Amino acid sequence: MTPAAASGGAPPVTRMRKAERREQILAAATRAFAAAGYAATGLDDVAVEAGITKALLYRHFESKADMYRAALERACARLAESVGSDDFDEGSIPALVHAASTNPDGFRLMFQHAVREPEFRDLVDALGAASAEVAHRNLAKLIPAGPWLDWAAHVIPALTTDAVIAWLDAGRPDPELAAERISHAVHGVIQAAQI
Repeated sequence: MTPAAASGGAPPVTRMRKAERREQILAAATRAFAAAGYAATGLDDVAVEAGITKALLYRHFESKADMYRAALERACARLAESVGSDDFDEGSIPALVHAASTNPDGFRLMFQHAVREPEFRDLVDALGAASAEVAHRNLAKLIPAGPWLDWAAHVIPALTTDAVIAWLDAGRPDPELAAERISHAVHGVIQAAQI
């Protein structure tokens, strides 16, 4: 037993390079914020999740808001790496389901929690606008220009992310069929807009 553990203190902190420590903190912050949301999560919660001291958090982030924004940006970057950010094709929904399955906390942070946080609305709005723009460009090949194309371009990204979150909440049933089922719902929106 270490002296710190025997005295009830914090566990000893392992030395890491700065980039590795930052990644460890962001992973822990993502888990903590995804579990309870921004307002209900304190820096003490993140420190416990990361297995480090609160003082060490401040060496990497100026504030809780700074950490939350960095966790959101990290989650967005990982999603873009997995799914892409320009065009959608038949592989996009399977890639989205896979990304959510491998990083459910990051996915929830972006599409479930950050939406409710006015302080981070700029990131959420930018992500929504980019998704709608890409959807609009891709759907323009299938749906005539006009209000129904605009409608579908906003509905499909929201439907898709909500469907993936609901799939995660349901315990990830039939992972080999999840993308296909979500794709059927998306195609239903496309058909409705084409009528």
